[in-house]
Order: sequence, then structure tokens, then C-alpha cells
Amino acid sequence: MERTLIILKPDAVARRLTGEILTRFEKKGLKLIAAKFMTISKELAEKHYDVHKGKPFFESVVGYLSSGPSMVIVLESANVISMTRKMMGATFGYTAEPGTIRGDFGCSRGYNLVHGSDSPESAAYEIPLYFKPEELVEWEFSDSGWLYGRD
Repeated sequence: MERTLIILKPDAVARRLTGEILTRFEKKGLKLIAAKFMTISKELAEKHYDVHKGKPFFESVVGYLSSGPSMVIVLESANVISMTRKMMGATFGYTAEPGTIRGDFGCSRGYNLVHGSDSPESAAYEIPLYFKPEELVEWEFSDSGWLYGRD
């Protein structure tokens, strides 16, 4: 099974979209194994975006991520990273396809509602920034056979 870090960013929280976005992931069949409501500190946001340090947009994305409360979650499923990336849509709301989270709820370049790990390597880096191993809850869906098939 693969894991991904998802952050429902301050604009999603401020616009009261956290429940709607989380519902989309759950209805898809993705397993929620950790959740935390928090205001991400500037220091943590800098660690999160460390790969972009020195780029012109670094300070603005750090400021945005640390500007208010966020819902930070870990989802688990086979191919969870590619599924959540498709569900989130293109980075900028005004170019994201209808039916995606950003396409349905976003129209900004600067505020894009949600973050998702873009690779297994980034998930392995990002998840421990927000969660201790004991905060990741192992459990099974009662209907997993219907969700994932027999493969």
C-alpha cells in the first residue's frame, strides 16, 4: 500500500471546504489513517517546501501555508498518489478541469486549496514532518474486497 500526505490549506479551511474535500477522498475509497488540525508554523512550512528554497516563490508559499489553520491528513491505498493528484486537478484553479477539487472550488493562482505528495519519495519526506509513526493508524475497511477487487 502507498501513502500520501494531503494538506487542506488555509483557504480550504477558511472557505469551509474541509468536509467536502475529505468526503471526496473517502467516497473514492481512500483510507484515512491520520488527521490533524493545526496551524503550520513558518519553520515547518520552510521544511515542507525546502526543495523550493531559493526560488522566487518560496517566501510566498511559506507565508501562505503558515497563514492560518490547515487540516493535515495521511491517506493510504494502492496508487493513492496518482489518484489524489488527479482528484486535486491542475495547480491553478483557473486551469483545473471541472470535477477536480481545484476545478470545482478554485479560481486563483495564489491559493490552490490542497497539497498532495507528488511521489513516494516526497510522501516519505513529508509525512514524518507532521506525524509520528504511532499517529498513523493501521486498520482495514470492512468492504475492501469491493473497493480494491481481488488483485
